[in-house]
Amino acid sequence: MLQACLNGSRTAEEHPALPLSPERLAEDAADAAALGATSVHVHPRDVIGGLTLVGSEVATTVATVRAAAPQVEISVSTNVPGDRAVLVGSWAPLAAGRPDVARVHVDEPGWRELAGALHRVGVGVELVVAQPAELGELPPGTRRIAVVATRESAEGLLRVVEPLGLPIVLHGKDADAWPVLVHAARLEHHVRMGLEDTLTMPDGRQARNNAELVAMARRNQRSKAPR
Repeated sequence: MLQACLNGSRTAEEHPALPLSPERLAEDAADAAALGATSVHVHPRDVIGGLTLVGSEVATTVATVRAAAPQVEISVSTNVPGDRAVLVGSWAPLAAGRPDVARVHVDEPGWRELAGALHRVGVGVELVVAQPAELGELPPGTRRIAVVATRESAEGLLRVVEPLGLPIVLHGKDADAWPVLVHAARLEHHVRMGLEDTLTMPDGRQARNNAELVAMARRNQRSKAPR
């Protein structure tokens, strides 16, 4: 899997092509799908640009993206202040506006309750591991593990999660984004790339947009994977 992470918690001031509105996210999702991405990860925003888990606002973003890229999985962030389990509980009737998957950070308080709330409304769980953790019994509905790593920490984190037997998305942030992507491709793990993870191309210049990052990630994924 190549996942396109389109916006994250970044602000418009950080990059001129950062997609924040549902319409801009949909455009970038369609471009990423055309380049080979099979999943997109987005951080829905409210009308003033704040991160949100409110059902109606999540539904608007997800439904708009789904209409533009119906073949891709849609993943959302839950890294938002407030009672996230209660907010997620309002997603049950969203239909086409319900995301396929949501990320849950295991280093945050209440992560198991949040994972349970997602499962109850029919949304898959992607557990996020950024440091060694004792996960114990995995929550129902867990589809995969996302490992956020540096090139130096990747092997240690993988030793923790690989025995769990679930698909793994291995990715880095900022200066580590490209080295970790290449490492993940060599190991044949899932990869992700987009303006959430880095604003620059491997040569250090600013990326034009998500499409340029995803196209380069796809080339790296194909060339580095074992043959």
